Amino acid sequence: MSNEEKAKQARKMAEQEEIAKNTILSQILDQSAMARLSNLSVAKPEKAKMVENTIIQMARMGQIAGKLSDEGLKQILDRIAGQTKKTTTVKFDRRRAAIDSDSDNDN
Repeated sequence: MSNEEKAKQARKMAEQEEIAKNTILSQILDQSAMARLSNLSVAKPEKAKMVENTIIQMARMGQIAGKLSDEGLKQILDRIAGQTKKTTTVKFDRRRAAIDSDSDNDN
């Protein structure tokens, strides 16, 4: 099998997995939750994949009964946000050479 055929087969497998995942999610989520998840996937694709995998895993373990509403999805998002909270630090690096108070008094 050539590299081109392997790449084509890998793309086809990835496509089939994506279709299967979307089918499962459409069965689990209601319309508003699905819309929220698609918005999240546009804004933060990594987080959306994490949420999708969590939802599918919960459904397979029987933790989700019926369709998951928008409120249920928000709770899952809050839980994941709490687990993956990143602290942002801002560091100011002032350049002392650029701040020359003597040059202001040169009249």
